[in-house]
Amino acid sequence: MSPALDVPRQLAEPAERGTLTIGHAVVRKVAQHAAGQVAGTAREGKKAPKAKVGGQDNDVDLALDLALHYPAAVRAVVGDVRARVAEEVEGITGYRVRSLAVTVSALVPDSASRVR
Repeated sequence: MSPALDVPRQLAEPAERGTLTIGHAVVRKVAQHAAGQVAGTAREGKKAPKAKVGGQDNDVDLALDLALHYPAAVRAVVGDVRARVAEEVEGITGYRVRSLAVTVSALVPDSASRVR
């Protein structure tokens, strides 16, 4: 180890350290990933969760479009999605989820159907 690494560093005051900006594209990816982790949501291909992000400063507005597996308890799954997405976005980005609109656009069978 070099001697320079052994010396404790003095951090600048918080206001002097600079800024951190997390782009809406990152928030969108976090929301989509979190929604896809909830049991009952379709996670692959064209049916994977899609998100749109708006808002400014530390408040974000999210709009999710989901496909759920059939049969699914739609209200229960959407409630779980709302909780998971808000928790993940706020925990990872530090942004407050001001609104979260969820649209269930499709119900897909649990397994691929076979043609005979």
